[in-house]
Amino acid sequence: MIAVEILLVMLAAGVVVGILVRRNEGRVRASRATANPPEPESNRHALLTAAGVLPGRPAVLHFSADWCGPCAAVRRVVAGVVAELADAERPPLDLEVDIDANPELARELNVLSLPTTFGFDSRGLERFRISGVPKAADLRTSMTPLTVSSESE
Repeated sequence: MIAVEILLVMLAAGVVVGILVRRNEGRVRASRATANPPEPESNRHALLTAAGVLPGRPAVLHFSADWCGPCAAVRRVVAGVVAELADAERPPLDLEVDIDANPELARELNVLSLPTTFGFDSRGLERFRISGVPKAADLRTSMTPLTVSSESE
């Protein structure tokens, strides 16, 4: 009888953890606000530049791997949103990074799972991150303000 009770408790705990994980998947999370872009001599700046994050252009950077099934869906969503924003004042770059080929950048950005998508503004500041497959509307809403130039940049 005790074994059955333990099994039921473990099953309930698994269901709760699964619900919590699924609830956060694909959700846009704003990154910590920082006023300054990475210093040009910093490791983070060098890694982002090598990945294609350029000054003056916002970027959507997404980590993927050959063995990652959901990464194909992220490719389609990001490509669609970037294509929609192609006529913006500052059109965003679509940058895909293979986590197996660039583990140092993944470590620097604290990527813990695939797929993970980042939004960078035109100064190279991380503005948001999404774990899982983003919804196109959420990604578009998060990227649109980054494609307009402002006085502070």
